[in-house]
Amino acid sequence: MLQSFKRITLFISIILITNVFVFGSNNPKPFVIPELKEWKSYKGVFSIQPSTKVLYPANNVELKQVAEAFANDYNVMFGTHLTVSSGKAAAGDIEFAIKSDKKLGEEGYTINITNRIVVTAPQTIGAYWASRTLLQIAEQDNQQRIPQGSLRDYPDYSVRGFMLDCGRKYIPMKYLNDLVKIMSYYKMNTLQIHLNDNGFKQYFQHDWQKTYAAFRLECDTYPGLAAYDGYYTKDEFRDFQKNALNYGVEIIPEIDVPAHSLCFSQYTDGIASDKYGEDHLDLFAPKTYSFIDALLKEYLEGDDPVFVGPRFNIGTDEYSNENKEVVEKFRYFTDYYIKQVESYGKQACMWGALSHAKGDTPVKVENVIINNWYNGFSDPKAMIDLGYKLISMNDWQVYIVPGAGYYHDYLNIEKLYNNWTPNIIGGDKFQEKHPSILGGMFAVWNDIVGNGITVKDIHHRLYPVMQTLSTKMWAAHGTNPSFDIFDKKRHDISEAPGVNQLGRIGNEPAKVYESSVLKPKTNIGLDEIGYDYTVSFTLNPKAEVKGTALFTSPNATFYLADPINGFMGYERDGYLNTFRYTLRDGEPVKVQVTGDNKSITLKVNDKLVDNMNIQKIYFNGGKDSLSYYRTLVFPLEESGSFNSKISDLEIYNYCKE
Repeated sequence: MLQSFKRITLFISIILITNVFVFGSNNPKPFVIPELKEWKSYKGVFSIQPSTKVLYPANNVELKQVAEAFANDYNVMFGTHLTVSSGKAAAGDIEFAIKSDKKLGEEGYTINITNRIVVTAPQTIGAYWASRTLLQIAEQDNQQRIPQGSLRDYPDYSVRGFMLDCGRKYIPMKYLNDLVKIMSYYKMNTLQIHLNDNGFKQYFQHDWQKTYAAFRLECDTYPGLAAYDGYYTKDEFRDFQKNALNYGVEIIPEIDVPAHSLCFSQYTDGIASDKYGEDHLDLFAPKTYSFIDALLKEYLEGDDPVFVGPRFNIGTDEYSNENKEVVEKFRYFTDYYIKQVESYGKQACMWGALSHAKGDTPVKVENVIINNWYNGFSDPKAMIDLGYKLISMNDWQVYIVPGAGYYHDYLNIEKLYNNWTPNIIGGDKFQEKHPSILGGMFAVWNDIVGNGITVKDIHHRLYPVMQTLSTKMWAAHGTNPSFDIFDKKRHDISEAPGVNQLGRIGNEPAKVYESSVLKPKTNIGLDEIGYDYTVSFTLNPKAEVKGTALFTSPNATFYLADPINGFMGYERDGYLNTFRYTLRDGEPVKVQVTGDNKSITLKVNDKLVDNMNIQKIYFNGGKDSLSYYRTLVFPLEESGSFNSKISDLEIYNYCKE
């Protein structure tokens, strides 16, 4: 009897071990950005079919929205319409449900993938993040198959964010909406919008009144305050924030005072500092406070305020600390506006400079967040000891300043992937998931006004970082693949459903389009092509009026004859650049245009005509200079109304020699 029991036990053990091998080794953990925390492999795959239903619990409006968002995005990405309804999943279906699980936290979720997919989460946001995971897995398989297995996923940090300087460069609302979709696709949940700032006066004849400054919101309290070259209406900014919440992204608006405030001192007299420059507000002038009080009231007050979310950033960085009087007044100013913001029911965030402005005047600590960008202004250890909550975003580690020559033009994503998490703030390293460190952000600062950098150039810099840091904030020390694997596989995932700001056409170097003849006013089925690319064609030139385009898109125009001088050239983001080439009646010529993230080159009959690379522009007798960028994401949406004959059009997603 005992021997029989031992044989049965051994037999069962062998079966169990065999099953672990068969069911546990077939499907490796799917590659997802950010990395999945826990994965248990089963055998087989789940195939999404046109008959697949996407299900949610009856009467759960929020999960219905999640189910509909998944189905809509699936249709956008793969062209398959999935039915959405209430109910429980049968074989072949996908179900979203709420289920309590304290270990998952607020944003965690589980997915069990067998002959059906069942998503559970303690809160709706977790179910929504699960839908992003499923879409990422599906798009990496030609047949949109999902490997069978079960997973648990949850973030290490609650704030996973990005800050964009819209003050010194206007960023159109269409891009901001796409940016939210991209962030959401990578489970990044916080976007800080820097709404005001100014350029450096050395580029504007050292005259503060001529120096570029901008405030980006419609303003009734101070008519004419909003920037002439681009601003957001209050309604569209309110709608933008509400729409972002549907994607799981909180918008933190920022009005930066008392420095970086030239737009306000240019608007009204009596608030600029005589001592520290007109981009600094006078901390001792009562009018400064009444001006800012009224401005904040317009956006923070009411049942449906312009600033929708729970948090607002008051700025408070980079002011002088030359004497005790100004330090104490700066501390008073900081405390005053923390309490002003809180009086409207918002949580106050700030850059903070309480180490730089070390003094006696008390500044409120409880429930206040510091964007810890420079340890010399706010020492993170000291701020934690005081009781502040921190967002890790050290300047030398995660600041992008395009084309400036300081900080980073492009961030080193390999270094960040291998070495950075939010627990590292400058030279200080804290325990992982420190309770006082809410998470991290990286930032794009558009310091150098007028340097030719476009929204496309900004996006080209931020997108790889978005992919990288989403992993480092969600799964700070997971079992991440090596950087080489990550860097290769990240290209297989799109920016977001329906979003292609990079203008990518294929991942492998190839000819992506050709046509024997290009007729005027033709849509070739492509919107644009981003870096790197080659566009070549045979041109049989005829006389063209100034302003005749070869191709246009919402973001750019490539001219056969530019509007000013009739040269071949291009316009984007309000910048016009022209080649040293004009069309002449005569024999057909072969034209080739190549572009990358630093330059654009024109060849005619295989001879170099012009290389529009980075150009140095000098000011003040050569004492100051800036780098001017002349890049182009090539427009392709529609051909222009030209007289010339265009033939042998070829488009490549790489730069040909």
